[in-house]
Amino acid sequence: MTDIQGSASEPSTGKAADEVAASGRAGGGADERVGNLWSDAWYDLRRRKMFIASASVIFVLLLIAAFPQLFTDHNPRDAGACKLVNSLKDPSGSHWFGYDVQGCDVYTKVIWSTRNSIVVGFSTVVLVTVVGGVLGLVAGYVGGWVDGLLSRFADIFFAIPLMLGAILALAVIGKGDALTVALIMAALVWPKIFRLMRGAVIANKHNDYVVAARALGGGTLRVTFRHILPNAIAPVLVYVTISLGEFIAAEAALSYLGVGIQPPGISWGLMISDAQERFLQASHPLLFPSLFLSVTVLSFILMGDAVRDALDPKNR
Repeated sequence: MTDIQGSASEPSTGKAADEVAASGRAGGGADERVGNLWSDAWYDLRRRKMFIASASVIFVLLLIAAFPQLFTDHNPRDAGACKLVNSLKDPSGSHWFGYDVQGCDVYTKVIWSTRNSIVVGFSTVVLVTVVGGVLGLVAGYVGGWVDGLLSRFADIFFAIPLMLGAILALAVIGKGDALTVALIMAALVWPKIFRLMRGAVIANKHNDYVVAARALGGGTLRVTFRHILPNAIAPVLVYVTISLGEFIAAEAALSYLGVGIQPPGISWGLMISDAQERFLQASHPLLFPSLFLSVTVLSFILMGDAVRDALDPKNR
């Protein structure tokens, strides 16, 4: 009975794995590694320069998004913030990024635009993780007609391209704010999380530790959330980390096309759209928001790559 209990909880708790290893049972070393997956991954991440660098950049971006007033004394929405007399002036010591065509300080607009981009990215990730993750968990665990019905429902959304579907939906709604853009993108992307979670649950639900947990009288919720979910969530975490950058880039593209965030809202995509026609006359209004967008997307992609490598059993 003791062996069965240890086996049932090995992948979820390091303590049980340590007890198995101490008992000298064959294969205990492998079980301990599985039991300490998350602590091992964190130990590995802390020693990856790519993760440290990308995490540092993301931390600064989150700080800018949460407290833009710490980085600039001005607000681009304030009356008199933009003066045509300053139109397209070059960067200087007092105005690092120069002015745009409307005489607005580019640095101030770039700083305040960070909030909308970060809000759209994280809101979309939360929505797709909750919706796709829960439905994938149900479909993979229950199986049968429930799995078939949810899978066919997800296939409908797989047939709709993200950008085309988002452009059409936002053009029909005609309301471009951060929450609306996040809702539209989440509605089109959740099937990817659904497929990842469903496949991971199916791969784990017949493992020995799950069978042992059921044999010991574990209920459906306990088995699902204590034993299956912690061992099925890794591929989802990798995907959402990388996708954060993709969602931010998608928001910028939608705003650039005029269907994303609308004025008086501010966005890196809107700034790029406004500056493109006068790029040869003054490049700085386009250069700096493009640079911030590229660095943000790259940072999330690099972090996702680091998380994927840390959670990959082949690298252990």
